[in-house]
Amino acid sequence: MLSKRTIIGLVVGSIIIAIGGLSLITHIGTITVNENYFVNVGDSTRHEIPAPAKTPQSITVTGDSFDLKLQSPGEGLQIPKTSYKKEVTLDWVHAEDGTTIIQIQNTGNSELEITGEFVRSFDPLLFTYDLMVIVSGMVIIGFSMGFSLRKPKGF
Repeated sequence: MLSKRTIIGLVVGSIIIAIGGLSLITHIGTITVNENYFVNVGDSTRHEIPAPAKTPQSITVTGDSFDLKLQSPGEGLQIPKTSYKKEVTLDWVHAEDGTTIIQIQNTGNSELEITGEFVRSFDPLLFTYDLMVIVSGMVIIGFSMGFSLRKPKGF
């Protein structure tokens, strides 16, 4: 017969394993990341987007004035450090597997608004996190099973 603590541990551990498994399934393949944030006056930001070949990327920068530099792998989009005013929208496709590097420096008198949709490749760090969640669920189940063991005489 299982004790109440053992049943609670089994349920909680199973839920944690299910969450880790679902997360692992969603992180397989490419990941679409939507970003929307602001860069203060005088600050800069840098993006490194690892992506497989033939994945579309898009970024829109809106603000008073700013400098932008973009390097895409292979024969993809290459923009040397260039000054822009008001707004710029860039759409490109990765020509080959690799990392796109975007550097943006706010040189104006107002905040920059940066919105983008990036398709990223699989991240091994997320895979490791998901495995750790699954192992945590297994450990919880293992400890909870110890509560159902009969204690030998003398304890």
